[in-house]
Amino acid sequence: MSADCGGGEPYALRVIGQSMWPEFDEGDIVIVERDGALRDGCFVIAQVDGEYTLRQLVLEAEGWCLSAINPAFSERRTIGLEAVHGVVIQKSVPGRRRLTKRYV
Repeated sequence: MSADCGGGEPYALRVIGQSMWPEFDEGDIVIVERDGALRDGCFVIAQVDGEYTLRQLVLEAEGWCLSAINPAFSERRTIGLEAVHGVVIQKSVPGRRRLTKRYV
């Protein structure tokens, strides 16, 4: 992510990897809103161990967790909300205009 992006401007990222399959496939483009409303079950971009990652935000008894939805990835990490850098508001499949999904 570039530090040049304005504070409230949405930005686009390309999905890399399969940890969020089947909802997000490698190569999908996600539109992220920096100041989007955080709620249980939303998809977010978060910074973990110095790297940015796409995960589902889940509220559990011990706090907020980031979860991969592909069952082959058992990753689940408890975080503070300051790690979240935006909420996914739309997904597009490059070259397939009709394959767009909104999350808001």
